[in-house]
Order: sequence, then structure tokens, then C-alpha cells
Amino acid sequence: MFIFARLNLGVQELLHLEPRQHLHPTGSPAVTVPVVLLVASLVIILALLAGIAAGKLARLDGASYPSAIRQAATAFTVVITLAAAVTAAFAPFLV
Repeated sequence: MFIFARLNLGVQELLHLEPRQHLHPTGSPAVTVPVVLLVASLVIILALLAGIAAGKLARLDGASYPSAIRQAATAFTVVITLAAAVTAAFAPFLV
């Protein structure tokens, strides 16, 4: 089973539309919601891994615990902010 719906809708699919049913070119919202949740969870996991790595590297470099936690939080925030910026940049092309 494929996650992505076909963008080229055939004549048969257009004939079976109900009078008030709208044509959605990217597939049903039931398909897009799991994809959005999957991508969001992957971004959060990536941000957590970057924060953990930054904190561990800071501790190995001799930083105190508060300083290492601050660096880990900064790395986590930077990854989340970067993901939001990329999402905002690509949003016009995805809709």
C-alpha cells in the first residue's frame, strides 16, 4: 500500500464524485495526517539526538553540568527552529 496518492486523477475517478464532494489532488486528509505526524516525530527525535550529542560533547570538553545542559537546549532549539524555517519555506510548494 502506497502512502502517496496519485496526482493524475483519471476520468473514472472524476465521474464518481458526489455532488458536494470536493476533489483533493494530494489525497484524502486521512492519508496526510499520519505523514505529518511521522515527519513531526522524526524531527523531534532528530532534535533530541542533536541536543544529547551537544550535551555529551560539552561534558567531554570539561563543561559543568549547567553549561552542558544549556548547550544541549540550545542545540535542540536550533534544530526545531531550522525545521520550522524549512517547513515555512516549502509550504507554498506543498499546498
